[in-house]
Parts: sequence; structure tokens; C-alpha cells
Amino acid sequence: MSQSRDKSADTALRKSEERFRRVVEAAPNAMVMINAAGVIEMVNAQAERMFGYSRQEMLGQSMEILVPERFRHAHPGLRATFTADPKSRPMGEGRDLNARRKDGSEFPVEIGLNPMDTEDGPMVLSAIVDISDRKHKEEKIRAALREKEILLGEVHHRVKNNLQIVDSLLDLQLSKLDDPVVAGMLRDSQSRIRSMVLIHQTLYQSKDFARVDFAAFLDSLVPNLVASYGLDSNRISLTLQVKDIQLPLSTAIPCGLIVNELVTNVFKHAFPGGRRGEIRVVLANDGDDQVALSVSDDGIGLPPGLDVENATTLGLQLVCLLAEQLGGHIEIERSGPTRFSLHFPLQR
Repeated sequence: MSQSRDKSADTALRKSEERFRRVVEAAPNAMVMINAAGVIEMVNAQAERMFGYSRQEMLGQSMEILVPERFRHAHPGLRATFTADPKSRPMGEGRDLNARRKDGSEFPVEIGLNPMDTEDGPMVLSAIVDISDRKHKEEKIRAALREKEILLGEVHHRVKNNLQIVDSLLDLQLSKLDDPVVAGMLRDSQSRIRSMVLIHQTLYQSKDFARVDFAAFLDSLVPNLVASYGLDSNRISLTLQVKDIQLPLSTAIPCGLIVNELVTNVFKHAFPGGRRGEIRVVLANDGDDQVALSVSDDGIGLPPGLDVENATTLGLQLVCLLAEQLGGHIEIERSGPTRFSLHFPLQR
């Protein structure tokens, strides 16, 4: 009876091993089984096709024949590390792996390691996937992205240059004007153009052409406005409190123009007759996916009868229109200090 049971067990084991070999042979990936010494014990047909060796050429050989020569010296140590803590996992996770064909050519691979206990001792079954096609496609995508980044950089550079040409033309026109009202209107237009130039310059110098580092933009814009209007820094101090906020171009341009208009209005009207005071520009996150931007001053305040939303001046009309374009709203404190606060959603 005992011999019959042993014979049945042996038959079942042989059938199990045969099923296993058939599964490995039919696997779509290259399958290579090695023993604890790193000797190849079993391969499938896909491994023959992938590496260019016949089955007889691989069996009994060190598995290092499948490893590029420059990595062979370190590979036994890596095998020993895996043997010390055997568990199913990707090989070299996070690293680029390469295998070597019989003809010496190399190709990128992904390898899954699976420890197995057998009658002949511990083995490791490796599932190997040739990812040459995927790598090629990834490189094509990266090359296309690099080309688009170069193109976008050139677009922003050209837009900036064209705006600077318009700015120079306005300068020429100003030199021929005697009317101070018209000259003031042209200077305001120049200020708006320079704000847009600065946004495109910020993008051109950035690694991300989709978003503007608005804090860096404000750090450049406000001092430029001070220089343009000849503000006396000993008389009027300027404070910037800006957080690191990235805005898409479609948001950055109207937001930049709003800052330009509000700060320019402060320069023009808040400190008449040599008054001293402070201007403060604050940019911060305002809750979930919201941005708060405020321009405040401790000057004379807004005229009592001024209706900002129905103002006739171009600057305040622009502020209201641009705030609406941003999907935001403006809150106004008329004095002590005067503050325009813009709250708008941070578009993703």
C-alpha cells in the first residue's frame, strides 16, 4: 500500500512539473530559471528568440552570459542580495536595466524575480520583457516635447520682442507730443504693454511654459513701475508680500494688468503734495484653490463720490472687466488704509 501511495505521489509530482514546464514554455515573456549558483536550469522558447541562443547553449551556463559585460562583475553580488531575502519583486526597481544578446547587442528590459523551492534546492524564475519598443516611443515623445518647449520659448520671446517694438513706437510718439493729457494716456498704455512684456519674459526664462511664477513676476513688475513713474523711495515705501504661486498664462496676464492698474493709480493719486506713506502688495493663497491679491496704501483715500464699478476712467474699468474675466470679485476699503482686494479661483 505504501509503495502504491509513493508511486501515485511520484506520478502526481511529474504531472505537476510537466504542467509547470508547459506553462513556462507557453509564456509570452522570456522565462529563465537559475539555481543558487546562478546556473541556468531552464529556459523557454521566448528566451531563445529574445537572446539569440539555442536552449542547449544556455542550459548549464552562468546566467551572466545574458548580462552586459560592464555589469557582470557586480551581478553575483546582486544575486547574493536577493538570495538573502528572496521574495517576488521587480529587479532593479527604479533603474534602467539592459540585457545582452548572443551577438553582443544590448536592449532594455524589465525583469520580475520569483523565488521557488524545488527538489533540487532554491531556484529563481525570472520573467524578462524586452521594452525596446516602449523606450523608443518614450524617446520620441520626449523629443517631441523638447521641440515644443523650444517652439513655445521662441513664441514667448517673439511676443515679448513685438510688444517691446510697440513700446518703442509709443516712446517715439511721446517725444512729439505737447499735450500732457494725451501723453499721460500713452504712458499708461506703455505701462500695460510693459506688464505683458514682463510676463512673457518670465515665461521665456522659466522651465514651465504653461505657468507663470507670479511671485517672481511681481518682484520685477512693481520695482519697474516705481522706476517708470519716478517714485521717491525715501518718501513712499513699497512692501511686497508674495507667496510662491504658479498661474496659467490665461490668468497671469489679466492678473498682472490688474496689479499694474492698481499700483499705477496709487502712484498718481494717493500721495499728492509730497505726502509720505506706504504701498503694500500682497499675494497669497486664499483657501482651497483660491488666490487673494491686494494693493493697499495709507494715502488720502478714495474720493467720497467715486463709484468704482461704474467709473469712467479706463484704468478702473479695466480692473473691473479683468476681475470678471478671472471669475473673481473685488473688495474695496476706501480709507485707513485704502485697499483693493481681488479674490479669484486658481485654475488648474
